[in-house]
Amino acid sequence: MLMKKKLISIVGPTGIGKTALAIELAQHFNTEIISADSRQFFHELKIGVARPTDVELAGAPHHFIAHRSIEQEYSAGMFAKDARTKIDELHQSNDVVIMVGGSGMYVDAVLKGLDDLPSDSSTRAALNEELENSGLVALQEKLKEKDPEYFQKVDISNPHRVVRALEVIEVSGKKFSELRSGSQQELPFDSIVFCLTAERDFLYDRINNRVDAMLHAGLLDEAKSLYSKRHLQSLNTVGYKEIFEYFDGTCTLDFAIDKIKQHSRNYAKRQITWWKRDQSISWIHADAKSSPSKQVLDSLR
Repeated sequence: MLMKKKLISIVGPTGIGKTALAIELAQHFNTEIISADSRQFFHELKIGVARPTDVELAGAPHHFIAHRSIEQEYSAGMFAKDARTKIDELHQSNDVVIMVGGSGMYVDAVLKGLDDLPSDSSTRAALNEELENSGLVALQEKLKEKDPEYFQKVDISNPHRVVRALEVIEVSGKKFSELRSGSQQELPFDSIVFCLTAERDFLYDRINNRVDAMLHAGLLDEAKSLYSKRHLQSLNTVGYKEIFEYFDGTCTLDFAIDKIKQHSRNYAKRQITWWKRDQSISWIHADAKSSPSKQVLDSLR
């Protein structure tokens, strides 16, 4: 019987070292990488989304990095369709393909598919109007009240996801978390998911240092070049929105930087919560002394 091809997914919180591990594995298996980082899809965003460097990109072929514009919609469902097509293509000449990213919804869309959830344009429009008039915090509180389980998992700083969850709840009369089955669909390949984890102090130091490195690399200039398009959903993301507030004059630069670090740490906690719900994931410890690639390869053996 022929062995199934493999898709090895590397997931985990922001700043933990997923890119380096994915490249090591791609080089080991002489294969290519599918990027499932929704912040790195857009070619206008580089420094603020920690896009892999030119040296890293040269280390292994990457797909779905900087392939869209911030002015183009690119949903989890669209990505899943494109990624599955590319994975099938790569499996024609590779026994193993690597997928890497911290965007849980996008990884799950590839591996599990998306639930057929109800939608209603008038409800969505009303929620977006409420978002405009009352602000994101009001909708966050509404979601927390109506579906506390999903509130703990979703990126609550992303208004699109908060609005979408509330839309489903209002249209269906059920909790969003209840309608998301999360059932594993039949895949034409073997799927193995490794999640990087680390002690909190180690991870938070990496996140704080990464933010400092972004600023040194020119984050302010990058954000300034995007400021006129700050209304776009793709720019409502950690690292940019805080700098935009500084440009608006509503806070100092030091305060904005502290907020980027805080919001990045909060995002990392939500990412970990997302992956903890999946009992099939293998956890890989990352710190200054460990070798994540060795742990992954030993596990595969």
